[in-house]
Amino acid sequence: MRRVRYEHSGGPEVLFLEDVPVPEPGPGELLVRTEAAGVTLPVVRKVRERGRAPVPLGGEVAGEVTATGPDVTGYRPGDRVTGLVFGHGYAEFALLHTSMASPVPRQASAVTAVALVRSGLVALGALRAARPAAGESALVTGAASGVGHLAVQLARIQGASRVTAAVSDPAKGDFLRGLGADAVVPYGAPSWGEPVDYVLDAVGGELLKPAVGALAPGGRLVAYSSGGGTIDAYDLLVGSRAVVGFQMARVAREEPATYRAWRDELWDLYLTGRLEPVVHGEFALEDAAHAHAVIEARANRGKVVLVP
Repeated sequence: MRRVRYEHSGGPEVLFLEDVPVPEPGPGELLVRTEAAGVTLPVVRKVRERGRAPVPLGGEVAGEVTATGPDVTGYRPGDRVTGLVFGHGYAEFALLHTSMASPVPRQASAVTAVALVRSGLVALGALRAARPAAGESALVTGAASGVGHLAVQLARIQGASRVTAAVSDPAKGDFLRGLGADAVVPYGAPSWGEPVDYVLDAVGGELLKPAVGALAPGGRLVAYSSGGGTIDAYDLLVGSRAVVGFQMARVAREEPATYRAWRDELWDLYLTGRLEPVVHGEFALEDAAHAHAVIEARANRGKVVLVP
């Protein structure tokens, strides 16, 4: 089979295709013929920044089960599934543990599953961490990303009276207004508009300070970015603002019932036409470097997907 890997840190140019044997599923694992694999900023950063030996390019995949390992129950060859793989995901076949797997409804494509489930879980989880009340206002950073464009829609679905989208490029404005954003502001703007009741921050770093500054008194910021950053405690003291961190992995590990309920909610919203996962582009495995370049340039509008 073909898969993508890299030998050393660097830009998209370090990615290359190799031919390797199809892996054998171990205990609790499904062998999935990959029909779609998501490309995410954390994986792109891993390739760019990792100084030691490279690790597999994992992430969300979707496709058809072709074999099952020992002790597998609930799945069989021919089932269509999606889930998060920690081994090689940029590949024609991937090993998916049943604890991270879920069925794909017959009405949905593998590309839709990859665009919806993992990114949607992060967006919905971050929104729930904000504890929004109906009629409150929201601001979403990284709003055109695979997670952000779903967060904009979910905030509206959950009853936000006003949704502001913060982006790196104001040219993304029409895209986001089409998904329900009332206003679109570039990160470098002197003001992000009227103060909001909660911020869902997917960027971190230098954006944390203006994100806190965008909060109304009593507002909450949910930080779910891997971008780091620091916040001045005095900025929280003034106006009694609050910050909470959110990590999807903790929910998946410690609250499996909540994880499943959120996943079911996302599929219901999609199948009833209330939530639209948008795919920026579908790239072949040999074009993985191009897919990474799109993410690095922050040029995507929605999810970037590899289609083996």
